[in-house]
Amino acid sequence: MDIYLIRHTQTASAEGLCYGQSNIGLAPSFPEEVEILHDKLPELDDDCRVFSSPLTRCSKLAETFSDSVTTDARLQELHFGDWEEKRFDDLDPVALQHWADNFATAVPPNGESFGDLYQRTGEFWQELLATDAEQVVIVTHAGVIRALLARVLNLPLENAFQFRIDSGSTHKLRSVDDYIYIEYINL
Repeated sequence: MDIYLIRHTQTASAEGLCYGQSNIGLAPSFPEEVEILHDKLPELDDDCRVFSSPLTRCSKLAETFSDSVTTDARLQELHFGDWEEKRFDDLDPVALQHWADNFATAVPPNGESFGDLYQRTGEFWQELLATDAEQVVIVTHAGVIRALLARVLNLPLENAFQFRIDSGSTHKLRSVDDYIYIEYINL
């Protein structure tokens, strides 16, 4: 199974905005970014399965790959709770620093930890690997991609943020005989 993890393109959000599971719009450059992204991928098979976070910044991109997109809430970005749609600079600096130092287990007020995200994406991942799909595209968010890469590499969650995940980036994995190979990251 060839698996393409794709991060959504640039958003129209203000710089420094915490938007996790908020439904933020896409930048005006979306059409150009889609063209660049499609050029990075091989021609997809007719039976390629396309999955997406239900958030518009992902689902709109996923629809450029297929008319039949399966949305899954487990592919949503980290839920920042009360911090959603606030500027990081406006958050309590002590609370923000505590979260940054302990993101794997620390929970923003009324949100979730990266460990929680890791668990929910892991459920999706196990279900995906149990299918007989030959080619899969997953349009999602940086946090989800980091969690899936950490899972594949069996990394401590604290190391997951060492992966650079650009907007509009593609990451290719291949599942062969119950083993996952990483073919490339952040293309």
